Amino acid sequence: MAAKKKSSSRKSSRRKYSKGASKSVKSAVRRSKRGTLKSGKGGRGGKVKSQKQAVAIGLSEARKKGAKVPAKKKRSSTRKRSSKSKS
Repeated sequence: MAAKKKSSSRKSSRRKYSKGASKSVKSAVRRSKRGTLKSGKGGRGGKVKSQKQAVAIGLSEARKKGAKVPAKKKRSSTRKRSSKSKS
């Protein structure tokens, strides 16, 4: 009897984002279209105008709920601030 070969070339298709995460993103985008989505902590900021910002807020809400969402991308600190003292 011949043993079955496992194909290592095929990638496993697991979800990066859970269904709950996609629901919260969908909800956030819908709220932004209606004009009820606000930015900032506690919705104290202004209205969200860009689609990207709406998706980011939706993902952030999903993270808070504990949904399966990849971690935020770390920003590299390549820029240095120059501190000039006034005299």
